[in-house]
Amino acid sequence: MSYTSWGYYALVVVLLPIYYALPKKIRWTALLAGSLLFYARLLDRRLQFGVLLFSVAACYAAALLLERLRGGEKVFLRRLVFRTGLLLTMLPLLASKLTSLAAEAAPRLRLPAWLVPVGLSFYTLQLAAYLIDVNRGRIEAQKNPLKFCLFATFFPQIIQGPIPRYERLERDLFGGSDFDFDRLAAGAQLVLWGFFLKYMIADKASVAVNTVFNNYRAYPGGYVLAAGVLYSIQLYADFLACTTMSQGVAQMFGIRLDDNFRRPYFAASIKEYWQRWHISLSTWLRDYVYIPLGGNRRGRARKFLNLALTFAVSGLWHGDSVKYLVWGLLHALFQITEELTGQHDPARLRPGAAAKFLRQARTFLLVTLGLTIFRAPSLRAAGEMLSSLVTVFNPWIWFDDSLLRLGLGGKEFFVLFVSAGVLFAVSLAQERGIHIRERIARQPLVLRWSVYLAAIWAVWIFGTYGFGFNANDFIYGGF
Repeated sequence: MSYTSWGYYALVVVLLPIYYALPKKIRWTALLAGSLLFYARLLDRRLQFGVLLFSVAACYAAALLLERLRGGEKVFLRRLVFRTGLLLTMLPLLASKLTSLAAEAAPRLRLPAWLVPVGLSFYTLQLAAYLIDVNRGRIEAQKNPLKFCLFATFFPQIIQGPIPRYERLERDLFGGSDFDFDRLAAGAQLVLWGFFLKYMIADKASVAVNTVFNNYRAYPGGYVLAAGVLYSIQLYADFLACTTMSQGVAQMFGIRLDDNFRRPYFAASIKEYWQRWHISLSTWLRDYVYIPLGGNRRGRARKFLNLALTFAVSGLWHGDSVKYLVWGLLHALFQITEELTGQHDPARLRPGAAAKFLRQARTFLLVTLGLTIFRAPSLRAAGEMLSSLVTVFNPWIWFDDSLLRLGLGGKEFFVLFVSAGVLFAVSLAQERGIHIRERIARQPLVLRWSVYLAAIWAVWIFGTYGFGFNANDFIYGGF
């Protein structure tokens, strides 16, 4: 069962009337049952469910103990409980990452895939943030173990985020919501938009991307640049699709999940890019890694070190090989270089739309070069691919039919470019404060449903299924 499967939406359709039929105070029980059923259907082995419950139980128990020890003189005991609870909560994730890194030298050290639960990286950070906030006194520990289990396993976001904070989710999750047809329709609109992003952009781009990256020696030079740009588009559309679907389904139950993206490819610097990209992860790293390390409070040299350590953590969170660590450190280097050259300070930058566009283009290019390392089969392969950009001269591929031999024909490329253009136009409107979805919702019934049906028809006919490809799993589902 995945976020694009018929079974998932059958679960949602069955769960919605049950949720709203229950008394308001216990509606959360329907969500808990649905979440546990959904997660159980995802797993290959029951042991994976045990790994999840281990982290949930460790976090829940540690938070309760910290609550009891609050305000007393047992500082040492409190620290011991917190550090032990945090270690146990994060132990499955740490074991997975560390053994995978060690496996590059000794393959036998890698944990079996069937032992690693789906969504491990996401729910672990969610639980760690909760425990840290309880320790800091920012929130009170949840006493009800079943409610806490729902917080940890809420099915629309457990696999791929966004990574919610307890204080933002608590009221909506446990308080129950009144039925609102407009809110239900708005959630369905988000789900439809997610399908468009997934099938019309992400899965189409993946065909050409996979062709180049899986056979990189046969496609050097300009092919690498083309594949890098397409992968940047694929990754954004794929992750935006899954988080949009998560928000849409949650909204149907009256639960608000925060936006995880704010049009990152309009960023004019790498720093701004990370303020717009994967916002729930970026803020998590800021609040629980960068600031505790000292942030920018101990001088420029220490700030740069803290940036490097934070992005190293980000890289290792994303993947379990050295290439992800290099990718993270490269983004730290980009930010440090921007600060040293004054590119991070808007007051020192040249004004004007043309200058801003050049900064945006430069940022996109840097992000694309980094994502080439991110997507490459290995760090060595990434080095070969990037070096071919300057050692192989083949500009004619942009003007003949070479790019049409990467798995997508002319019609498929046309659909991809038109769909990406729609995403760009919607994003540009949002940058200017215009929300297309809200405007469509205010139109007369006939016009409104004509737009919806046309969108469904376009995705069904021209999307991934229309050309016979199998829908890929969401990229971030593997993290």
